[in-house]
Amino acid sequence: MNLKSVKAVYFSPTGTTKKILQGIVDGVGPGAAEYLDITRPKGREQSIRLSENELLFIGVPVYMGRVPALLGDRLHVIQGENTPVVCVVVYGNRAYENALLELTDIASNRGCVPIAAAAFIGEHSFSSPDTPTAHGRPDATDMTLAKNFGLRIREKTAPIASLSELPGLVVPGTHPYGGVTKIWDVDFIEVNDQCIQCGECAEACPVGAVDPHDASIIDAAKCIT
Repeated sequence: MNLKSVKAVYFSPTGTTKKILQGIVDGVGPGAAEYLDITRPKGREQSIRLSENELLFIGVPVYMGRVPALLGDRLHVIQGENTPVVCVVVYGNRAYENALLELTDIASNRGCVPIAAAAFIGEHSFSSPDTPTAHGRPDATDMTLAKNFGLRIREKTAPIASLSELPGLVVPGTHPYGGVTKIWDVDFIEVNDQCIQCGECAEACPVGAVDPHDASIIDAAKCIT
């Protein structure tokens, strides 16, 4: 395929999804991609239009076996035109369930054609020294797997003239997706008196749950933990 450019769109509050996606893209061709971060609210306001001569990567974390609920309608910013897409989910506990299938469905509905999909492991956001969960992941082995996956995508697309030459992609999962997309009620966030109100947490919060004027005020209904 004659691909003119590569774009990588990611939602990565803890940085693990971004790291995996970068590893995969490096396998396809280092330094060739434009990265679009939709983690923060402003990033999800941009319009992303693609042609059939561009390769798109979409990476998101798994929340309770699903694509994060807040992204279900926010990924409408992507508008493809028979655009080849690689869908990637990253999970840190038990299983990814229907998240990968859901993401490929979303991409298809946005005018894209899924040509590859993968689930990788990343350290869970609740991991701690007392209760390590996928601690240190993605590790060196994970990153090698990510790069090799990217290399296989390049080998798969290089010799073909059009997407019609590729077989349909079969992704694990079931319809309806099932599961619970609503995050549980948050009642465990504390801000102690060491906080200097620098505002960094409010700026980094992907859902704007932290009051930018007083970091001790958390909107529990918005928080995705």
